[in-house]
Amino acid sequence: MKLHNSSTTYIDKPSVITIGTFDGVHIGHQKIIERLIATAKGKGLESVILTFFPHPRMVLQKDANIKLLNTITERREILEQTGLDHLIVKRFTKDFANLSAHDYVKKILVDELHAKHIIIGYDHRFGKNRSANIEDLKVFGEQFGFEVEEISAEDIENVAVSSTKIRTALNNGDIATTNAYLGYPYFLTGTITQGKGLGKQIGFPTANIHIEEDYKLIPKNGVYVVRSQWNDQPVYGMMNIGTNPTVDGKTQTIEVHLFGTNEDLYGKTIRVELLHRLRDEQKFASVALLQEQLKLDQENSLKFIANIDE
Repeated sequence: MKLHNSSTTYIDKPSVITIGTFDGVHIGHQKIIERLIATAKGKGLESVILTFFPHPRMVLQKDANIKLLNTITERREILEQTGLDHLIVKRFTKDFANLSAHDYVKKILVDELHAKHIIIGYDHRFGKNRSANIEDLKVFGEQFGFEVEEISAEDIENVAVSSTKIRTALNNGDIATTNAYLGYPYFLTGTITQGKGLGKQIGFPTANIHIEEDYKLIPKNGVYVVRSQWNDQPVYGMMNIGTNPTVDGKTQTIEVHLFGTNEDLYGKTIRVELLHRLRDEQKFASVALLQEQLKLDQENSLKFIANIDE
């Protein structure tokens, strides 16, 4: 897959395109992408996803509270596994939002991406003030020589419902539903930073994970069974998301204890997959009681891991 995020001409071959945020690249999205790639192969075209970053709501509504399932880097990594030919990440700006429908189609879809076939939702809107719809796109297709394939209301509803359910599930700590809708384990990517060292003192050294992108959706506070990759091998562990109330913590942290590794991880990038939620975060009457609970958490984690089919 080729990633394009410059303002120059992107593709010099005829293409089939679908357009959207594709946040999460969940099972609903995956069906659309499979359709895109199959159409491309059948027609001898390049398969293209056109997406936008920052999210339009971040630019037009100054919505700092918007939370997404993937960072733009994570989205790219997932899409690389699909067999897609090209991912276009178009920078969304106010100037871009002010493009007329005609200019958007002519300059972006036709001149830059050489569209010959577009797969798009029945309710797709585009152009300044979202003034044009799929019927307008079909007219432009006749003018510029591309076909428009409509994704049905039912298929669009499945995609929308999946996204909504995933966000709701994460906010509720429901990892089973989240991962079922995604088709893969939800994951966090961040840099390992120095913590206060309490975990090490009580026999459970943890790596603090700093996630730079504040728009990344963090699941509900609690303790989770997790998996990472280290030296090209799967490494399991348990992770706490929360404020560490037993020691009167005030700010949310993400701390992972990996089983069987004593490497110096500070400063390195880590990707952690959430496999199962063990419990809510609790405030214990003493650090000793917290230590006993962590031992129980580890036992329960290892029982869960033992039943995973690699």
